Amino acid sequence: MTIDMNDLLSSILSGLSKIDYVRPKDIPNIDLYIDQVTTFMEAQLKSTKRYEDDKILTKTMINNYTKNNLLPPPEKKKYSKEHVLLLIFIYYFKNILSIKDIETLLSPLTEKFFHSDSDFNLTSVYEEVCGFEKKRINMLQENIKEMYQSSLDSFGEIKEGDREFLQLFLFICTLSFDVYVKKQMIEKMIDSLPEPEKKK
Repeated sequence: MTIDMNDLLSSILSGLSKIDYVRPKDIPNIDLYIDQVTTFMEAQLKSTKRYEDDKILTKTMINNYTKNNLLPPPEKKKYSKEHVLLLIFIYYFKNILSIKDIETLLSPLTEKFFHSDSDFNLTSVYEEVCGFEKKRINMLQENIKEMYQSSLDSFGEIKEGDREFLQLFLFICTLSFDVYVKKQMIEKMIDSLPEPEKKK
């Protein structure tokens, strides 16, 4: 097995540098029917798909999110810009958090900022979060380069073909451990939040 670790790292770092977020100005200012929401999300988030036939969002998913109190119900079968913003948050959270955890996390957001008359609303929260995350990309790239270099400095006594795989395995384990620790931290913080009141 031959693995070009430098090519792999370049690809990872290049992917990180291209990470962007859906701009609120790109979300239509008119309310959308469910099919329009899934089409919009598919177009905006297609670069995040691992496989071509992966689905970003389906009607069933949206209905389940509403049923599980992650998403406020649509008004007259139409979804607002704020519904779309919540769906973007859900899309990213669902990869690491349970439905219950997402509900706990989003409930205060929807109660205080969904359809708020205040100047500070859900769009303001979304822009602040995404802007903060975008600024952290360089730091993440540096952190990944450091992990990668550490993995290359390991298994020096192993023959070349096996060494490449073991270095890759170590790199993946290190990244996985990082995700695991952060997931534990996230769950602990969510557990400290009050449980959302059950809606009828």
